[in-house]
Amino acid sequence: MTTHPEFTSPTPSGRLRCTVCPRFCELKDRQRGFCFVRQRQGAEIVLTTYGRSSGFCIDPIEKKPLYHFLPGSPVLSFGTAGCNLSCQFCQNWSMSKSRKMDRLQDLADPEAIARAAAANACSSVAYTYNDPVIFLEYAVDTARVCQEYGIQNVSVTAGYITPEAAEYFFQHMQAANIDLKAFSEGFYRKLCSGSLRSVLDTLVYVKHETDVWLEITTLLIPEENDSDSELDELTGWISEHLGPDVPVHFSAFHPDYRLNHRPPTPMDSLTRAAGFARQNGLQHVYLGNVRSTEGSDTHCSACGHLLIRRRGYQLLDWNLLEGNCPECGAGCPGSFRAEPGNWGNRYLPISIHSYS
Repeated sequence: MTTHPEFTSPTPSGRLRCTVCPRFCELKDRQRGFCFVRQRQGAEIVLTTYGRSSGFCIDPIEKKPLYHFLPGSPVLSFGTAGCNLSCQFCQNWSMSKSRKMDRLQDLADPEAIARAAAANACSSVAYTYNDPVIFLEYAVDTARVCQEYGIQNVSVTAGYITPEAAEYFFQHMQAANIDLKAFSEGFYRKLCSGSLRSVLDTLVYVKHETDVWLEITTLLIPEENDSDSELDELTGWISEHLGPDVPVHFSAFHPDYRLNHRPPTPMDSLTRAAGFARQNGLQHVYLGNVRSTEGSDTHCSACGHLLIRRRGYQLLDWNLLEGNCPECGAGCPGSFRAEPGNWGNRYLPISIHSYS
């Protein structure tokens, strides 16, 4: 499919510039961008993965992770191939780094995806696994159809996107989890071939210029982004620029891809990060990728009353009353239904062909 014309511009040298992300790849005919999936074909840039997925599955919304958006509900998740960052620690690298388009065996148009989500009682569709920024036309077309079915749309992204593309993309999303991978330009340059500033701009835009429910994830990597000073700066920036009510997830790193010489994140690093977050006023801090139940529950930010108790992705206790604390009446930020979902920890791969 031809990419959205707004995100293509000619250069004086005769190349075509892609303006979806801050790389601004300038392409000769038949050349692919850094993401590998956007290719110049004659006078156009084409999204080569439109309608092609690496697979579909239904899993819990908490896995995205989103803890304050329709808790307990099932979400139909899918991705494509490629990425516009080169994270050395990528934990979905088999998809995001894929250069083999023949791995994309699941053909699905937006209508089929929406029908599949509706038929399986999914509350939302998640654009995930690899970054939806690089397949935003496919994601937006799918999101439009999903909204016609009353299905919400969730983006799991690193936020490495231009302001113009962000406006186009996020107007069709109802929730997003954005990776804030570190709080130094050096980390983004060395380990991701990207820029921190662009991600911060996306976070500010989503929080203050859209109605998208926002949560943030930071993967803590020993000796790379887990120093006291960086954790203090990162959490302080979130509190000051986005607000204390944005849920933040600190996730444990496991050696993978090209950073397999680093040890797994110790629990101490996660609890230190949570301590800095609370010290800087953040009200909802969660710990992920660990077996411990510590850091998985939701409490009222006003009185501390337990609102949601979790074990893994399963909800054990639900004490919200129409989104409010039953003890003091304070509202809990997020999007909540009267009753929680009961999808639990299930992971259900599905074939999309029968819905086409």
